Amino acid sequence: MSSQQQSQRPCWVGVDLGGTKMLAVVFDGQFEPIGRRRKRTRGHEGAAAGVARLIDTIEGALEQADVSADEVAGIGVGCPSPIDMQTGTILHAVNLGWKDVALQSELRQAFDCPVAVLNDVDAGVYAEYRFGAGAGARGVLGVFPGTGIGGGYVRDGEVYTGVHRSCLEIGHIQVMPDGPRCGCGQRGCLESVASRLAISAEAAKAAYRGEAPHLMDRARADLSKIRSAALAESIEKGDAVVEAIVRRAARWIGVAVANFVHLMGPDRIVLGGGLVEALPELFVEEVQRGAESRVMEPYRGTFDVRAAQLADDASVRGAAAWVQHRVGELE
Repeated sequence: MSSQQQSQRPCWVGVDLGGTKMLAVVFDGQFEPIGRRRKRTRGHEGAAAGVARLIDTIEGALEQADVSADEVAGIGVGCPSPIDMQTGTILHAVNLGWKDVALQSELRQAFDCPVAVLNDVDAGVYAEYRFGAGAGARGVLGVFPGTGIGGGYVRDGEVYTGVHRSCLEIGHIQVMPDGPRCGCGQRGCLESVASRLAISAEAAKAAYRGEAPHLMDRARADLSKIRSAALAESIEKGDAVVEAIVRRAARWIGVAVANFVHLMGPDRIVLGGGLVEALPELFVEEVQRGAESRVMEPYRGTFDVRAAQLADDASVRGAAAWVQHRVGELE
């Protein structure tokens, strides 16, 4: 694509394949959203049908933005999966039932523009680096506790990856030898003690024992109902045991952050996800304190912890910004 052609194609498309819905957003040259379309994902419908639905979702967002495909300078996709960074292949997206899907080439063929595919947490951290809580920092570590715990690292404007694969599975750093079994099959991973699922399980037991009456009133001991808002409300209404559970989990995240500080030296830690959005001050305070207490003295005061700022649009905005950053290599 020539520079003249690129100047005529000022819009960027970001896609988020995480959660239960696929979201496509069209951004103008200043990365302000001008059109969007969301469709529910259908797990295990098959990759071919899923990619066709994704193409239809992108076309719907372009239609709402009143933008033609010829005006799209690039498409970035964030997906909850390990990614082959050389080919833009989704290696195993469990929630979609996709395995070894060459999404970069599929979308490039459909829209005739540069396409970049990256892990959805990497996309969210890159957005925070460019536009949010990580702006102005040199090295930004993102930690996003949810059902699991996702992580990403951006340094000097580049998403940190392995040679061939996305990486930074911070949720699977071992923090408790012989701790609870993790979904990955190992014991004592950060996810097993600090994810929302782990927190909710402990809170459900406390409610069942009568130690968290406000949580019991709202959710009983039903694990499926003990989500971020329920935990925040329980703490606000005085369930001290639930607050202690959440603070302990946040301190485990601080332990993992301290390990990362020793290895990579980030100057900014960004915490995101629904649980952090519901309890930002608690998480920032405990993770900062936990990390500072675990690092060697020369590393204290070299980093700060902040809550993410971009919420639900972080992955789509980051994916769009990432393809803009890499457009010269992708042409």
